[in-house]
Amino acid sequence: MNLHEALEIRPGVTSVIGSGGKSTLLARLAAELAEGGVTVALATTTHFMPFPGVTCMAGGSAEEVRLALAAYGVVCVAAPAGGAAGAAGKLGPAALAPAELARLADYVLVEADGSKRLPLKAHAAWEPVVPEGSTQSVLVVGASGFGRPVREAVHRPELFCELAGCSPEDEATPEAVATVIRAEGLANRVVVNQCEGEGALACARRLAGLLCVPVAVGSLREGRLERLR
Repeated sequence: MNLHEALEIRPGVTSVIGSGGKSTLLARLAAELAEGGVTVALATTTHFMPFPGVTCMAGGSAEEVRLALAAYGVVCVAAPAGGAAGAAGKLGPAALAPAELARLADYVLVEADGSKRLPLKAHAAWEPVVPEGSTQSVLVVGASGFGRPVREAVHRPELFCELAGCSPEDEATPEAVATVIRAEGLANRVVVNQCEGEGALACARRLAGLLCVPVAVGSLREGRLERLR
């Protein structure tokens, strides 16, 4: 099953949130969709790194973006980030909002969250930054965080502990992660990424069994994803 089919990605604006592989998911979805002859705009409401091999437009007009999409199929529409994020080479939101991009591209894939490169995350009140016009949110979970202390594996560990009823020294178990996901209620679908061993896959399956939304598990790096529910 193709990635976009497994996740039931529909035309329009899709927000990718969470941690443990958001940018990888965006890149793979965009490439796969473009192979089907549709146009895809990549965007962010926070920050992300440039996508290798993908044309990036920072300040183009709507007509320029439309022409670029017709020529290349996939275009990243984002501007150089300022401050510390800019120094790291990251890109931030462009002038054209995702809702405007949805009038130009068949699919708009938006990275709408930050995670400090940690595999797991709990969300502050202002997160994720889901843009206007987004009709679906895919939450990415990094299986490499399972079994590690919450303080090491989780972005915003204090919020995670508050929701899961655990301490920062406790292991980040599938049960604790499921409790946080259910409490936050942010996603229509969940992808458990980084399942690159039997132990990680077993934890991912345990997590999937505790959620009430569609879940796919596997390794985006290895191009392997299985829809469980």
